[in-house]
Amino acid sequence: MSTPALAAGAYQRLAQLGNAGSSSSLAPGGLPGAGGGESFGNLLKDALSSVAEAGKTADTQTVAAAQGKGNLVDVVTAVTESDVALQTLVSVRDKVISAYEEIMRMPI
Repeated sequence: MSTPALAAGAYQRLAQLGNAGSSSSLAPGGLPGAGGGESFGNLLKDALSSVAEAGKTADTQTVAAAQGKGNLVDVVTAVTESDVALQTLVSVRDKVISAYEEIMRMPI
């Protein structure tokens, strides 16, 4: 999956969440997710699977190039896309951990 496709998918999921949050699909507490919108867990699962897919594509392109069947430009592009996806995932993970730690510091 190319980087523009990953970005487009992320923007599409964000738009779906935004639409779910502004429509009547809110839960009684005003939180999206219980009313039929996509959950945060599903977003994370999709992100993990897209990162894994990008890694598999990079591996496939690398093996093809090593066998003399692949194009070097395709290999570099696939490896770069995989690297960007992984860096994005790590950045999101760091933000989630930071938010959790901040919530844990809040007084009850």
